[in-house]
Amino acid sequence: MGRNSLKDERQKEIIQKYYLVAKKEGIENTSIAKIALEMDINPSLIIHYFKNKEELNYALVDFILEKYLIIYKRQNVEEDDLKGYLVELIDKLFSKKWNALFNDSIFYSCYAIGFRDNIIKGKFKRLHDSLRKHLSDVLMKCKIAGVIQIDSPEATADLIYVLVDGAYYYLSLISERGEYENKLKSYKEYAFGLLKI
Repeated sequence: MGRNSLKDERQKEIIQKYYLVAKKEGIENTSIAKIALEMDINPSLIIHYFKNKEELNYALVDFILEKYLIIYKRQNVEEDDLKGYLVELIDKLFSKKWNALFNDSIFYSCYAIGFRDNIIKGKFKRLHDSLRKHLSDVLMKCKIAGVIQIDSPEATADLIYVLVDGAYYYLSLISERGEYENKLKSYKEYAFGLLKI
């Protein structure tokens, strides 16, 4: 048990350093040697945990994608506060805080690798399906409780995530803070309109 825990901790530390180096250098310019230099260790130690950069990329994608699920963490969701939870959830989805969980250049570099690597493509697909399922489940509970009046929780969840994904892609191109905030507010209001709340 202790051995696996140490291995997991060491792999996590390597991936966190990979993320930091890639933030500065870009994924395509980050090598095992550069990560080792940042960690002040021998590159062979990284290769002990990850056979090659491809394995590092898979672990980096997992590291980035698991951050997405933070959006659904909330302590004690009460049945009589479903509307509050839903409003909080939509606020989080359309917030700078959630968008800032990871670096856009790393995210989109990993996403681009997915067009050439079916494993990474599959990881992104499973994540997006999972996010939609979580939101759909929340919407179904709210519909059953009479909090919202929508026809299809699944279709509505899908549309909200299409809106989220498109919004953050476009917002990553905007440098002016006021324009960014106005657009983000507008997209959030549209999401609330889909929910009729």
